[in-house]
Amino acid sequence: MANITIGRLDFPKVSQQPVEIVERKGKGHPDTICDALGEELSIALSKMYREECGAIMHHNVDKALLIGGIAEPNFGGGTIIAPIEIYLSGRAINEIHGKRLPVEELAVETAHKWLSENIPNLDPVNHVIIHPKLKPGSKDLVELFERFQLKGEIPLANDTSFGVGHAPFDDTETIVYELERVLNSKEFKKDHPYVGEDIKVMGVRRYNKINITIAMAFVDRFVKDMEDYLEKKRLVSEYAHGIAQNLTDREVEVFINTADDPDNNSVYITVTGTSAEAGDDGQIGRGNRVNGLITPYRPMSLEAAAGKNPVSHVGKIYNTAATDMAERIVAEVEEVEEVYVYLVSQIGKPITEPQVCDIKLRTDKDIKGLEEKVRKIAEEELQNLPYTWKKFLERKFRLY
Repeated sequence: MANITIGRLDFPKVSQQPVEIVERKGKGHPDTICDALGEELSIALSKMYREECGAIMHHNVDKALLIGGIAEPNFGGGTIIAPIEIYLSGRAINEIHGKRLPVEELAVETAHKWLSENIPNLDPVNHVIIHPKLKPGSKDLVELFERFQLKGEIPLANDTSFGVGHAPFDDTETIVYELERVLNSKEFKKDHPYVGEDIKVMGVRRYNKINITIAMAFVDRFVKDMEDYLEKKRLVSEYAHGIAQNLTDREVEVFINTADDPDNNSVYITVTGTSAEAGDDGQIGRGNRVNGLITPYRPMSLEAAAGKNPVSHVGKIYNTAATDMAERIVAEVEEVEEVYVYLVSQIGKPITEPQVCDIKLRTDKDIKGLEEKVRKIAEEELQNLPYTWKKFLERKFRLY
């Protein structure tokens, strides 16, 4: 493919620069909730369309807004005064051959299911109101989708957009990513039920010291009083420090809920384990990128990947493809230390034929000697794009 270019990364590694910033928003963060509900709805729609129509039909449910409720948390247990409201909107085919498809009912059902499984202290029926606002897509985009989908041909790009990816994670990225996942794991919550799901991890590295700041919603009914809260926070801080320090040779310091003011009885406790109950609102696309992180020192796309159709929307597919491509090159070409990948589509063109696939390698070897291996991987990944939808339905990508 003439549109694949391979070059060299000629600037210092991010991990060797003086400063680095990395962020991850946990599954209970309002923005992540919106991403999750949008993506889960896309998966549910895709499965329904395959059952009802024999193929995934046009949809893009990548618009979601969470409006926080009102709550009164208290040690030992508080109350929800006003519920969270979540608007799930976008485009989705709601009729086929005269038969109505229950897309809005599916949106409510899918949201309730995800919330009950992932935010256990939140009652999805009484604490949340779901507003499904789904309309059919525009005639031209629906026809563009059907032009290939119903004929079994290579999907045509639904948008002119770009995707980026890099590999591997460095120390700071690994710490931020893994730390949130551990603190939000079922294993950890079994022994520490007072830790809610709204966990945001911010990593700041200055030279060889990494500061990790964690905003963590405690669940009030599992905390007796201020003394108990401070002791539990200390235990989690020590645990988090141990996890983080084991992932790097650099010095790590961990801070949790730095806005706490115990003397004025002001600490981060919630009724439900998420700030969405009162303290924060959310929106799809404002959270983690498709690799699970927010990395301002790396190339990033601003696309809201979650909720876009998994067949032809390059705002979704190209970001995961670029990440997969980068990870494969690092894993399979041992002379390559680091990879950045950039993909750009053109609306109406086959997704296997990007305008450009630009691959940047960090290596001390001659680029010419590596081109054949790298190009082969890139071509394989591009040719596999028509089957990528299966991975989305199986949740093999880190979209939230």
